[in-house]
Amino acid sequence: MKQHFLSAPKVIFNRRQLLAGSAAVAALVAMPGPLSASDAYRFRNGAFDVTVLSDGEMIVPGSFIAQDAPPSQLKEALSDPEATNPMVHLKTNIPLIRHGSDLILVDVGAGSKFQPTEGLLLSALRASGIDRSSITKVIITHAHPDHLWGMLDSDQRLNFPNASYYVGASEWTFWTAPDVASRLPQDFRSVVAETQQNLSAIKERMTLVKPGDDIVSGMRVIETPGHTPGHFSLELDGGDGLIITADAVSHGVISFKYPTWHNGFDFDSGVAIRTRKALLDRISKEKTKLLVYHLPYPGVGYAEVDAGAFRYLAAG
Repeated sequence: MKQHFLSAPKVIFNRRQLLAGSAAVAALVAMPGPLSASDAYRFRNGAFDVTVLSDGEMIVPGSFIAQDAPPSQLKEALSDPEATNPMVHLKTNIPLIRHGSDLILVDVGAGSKFQPTEGLLLSALRASGIDRSSITKVIITHAHPDHLWGMLDSDQRLNFPNASYYVGASEWTFWTAPDVASRLPQDFRSVVAETQQNLSAIKERMTLVKPGDDIVSGMRVIETPGHTPGHFSLELDGGDGLIITADAVSHGVISFKYPTWHNGFDFDSGVAIRTRKALLDRISKEKTKLLVYHLPYPGVGYAEVDAGAFRYLAAG
């Protein structure tokens, strides 16, 4: 059985290594700056105006997100310009969506609490002329640090004080269980306190959602579990359609060309692989636009069938 981020009995790449490794790499590469208002990627999908913001990037070993990959194939998969072999730079693309009177943020990034190459969301909002107090809804696709830990400022106050919050019911149940730490390997129990603190901060203004629920008219929750127990994606009506997924897909080559490779960040590899293949199969058949959290900025494109698997095509 392959190792994975949250429940492997012998994790070979823990959070302390993640922090130390990314700090070392960050010293060798330029820190990504916030995109200016004119640089931010924008498009319209039906009744939704979408702007893609950046929280920076995660830097992880390629061998961790493709744990059972043959070395020669992994080397080939990491030969794209967005990868520094053997480390992979996973961008953090955060959708900001205007729908009528609502301004909706999908995930909140990591803040300054996880990797030193992340935590740029608030700067990106300022650069785009967005007052964070104007955000009316925040959707949390799942409770991993790089999607949740930007919830609070250094004084433990909500960064988005006027928003309502939407969290998957099964995701909430998993992470807020009193015994959740005992279900995790020792190296990863350190994430529980921070995760629960962030979730607790939004409890009084939170709505629990399940697959099929609408956040607003034309924006539906769709089930994409495996990466975490309650990981979900969003489907938006209009045009050819749009699916916003966080981590059901995570790399522009590995997730598409080798969707059955085990990703060490997936909670349940078997479920995650079935979810990934089904999602890419649907998107390729329906020619639906895709917005992915960790693909090269802005993470917007399409999937097409290619040699028995899939290929990612960035939007023009």
